[in-house]
Amino acid sequence: MTAPSPATRIAAQFDFLNEADRLKTVHRATTLCDGSRRENSGEHSWHIALYALILSEHAHRPVNIDRVIRMLLLHDLVEIDAGDAPIHGDHDPAEQVRIERLAADRIFGLLPADQGAALRALWEEFEAAETDDAIFAKSVDRVQPVMANLESGGGTWPEYKVTAQQLETRVGVKVQRGAPALWAALKDRIDAWFAAND
Repeated sequence: MTAPSPATRIAAQFDFLNEADRLKTVHRATTLCDGSRRENSGEHSWHIALYALILSEHAHRPVNIDRVIRMLLLHDLVEIDAGDAPIHGDHDPAEQVRIERLAADRIFGLLPADQGAALRALWEEFEAAETDDAIFAKSVDRVQPVMANLESGGGTWPEYKVTAQQLETRVGVKVQRGAPALWAALKDRIDAWFAAND
């Protein structure tokens, strides 16, 4: 099999990058910290990559921050096709997984085969959350929306009727697995918000 020409490879990479721009049009349940509007998935991906860079010293186990950041930049690309499925929303998780896998096939398939396979493997690693890098990446992915909700006076927690127990089981467990110090740092603020708003 003949390798594609450099021009063909670059064209495929540009196609992928242009498609990735569509992530900016996917609106999430979480608002910006100032509560002025909902964030989009492109903003979220950038912000959690920054969270990982700044907070990596608090990972439960040592991580390769470059790999973590790559995972976080890629992890929500499937939302271009699948949309955002809020953690506190009402959706079928199994169906969401199926839709996201189809989206991953299409989106990573836009790249040259070697590059697409490597990035798809990182996405799969993030989804499986079994390696130290992926566990920490998943933790950070859960921390950022909590911070946004706290900073915006509860954000969308009232809209989704989120309870303290739901937050603990849906978010806290995952954060504690990869970054227990971060959950401990958030817990007092979370408890205070729920005490004031129950």
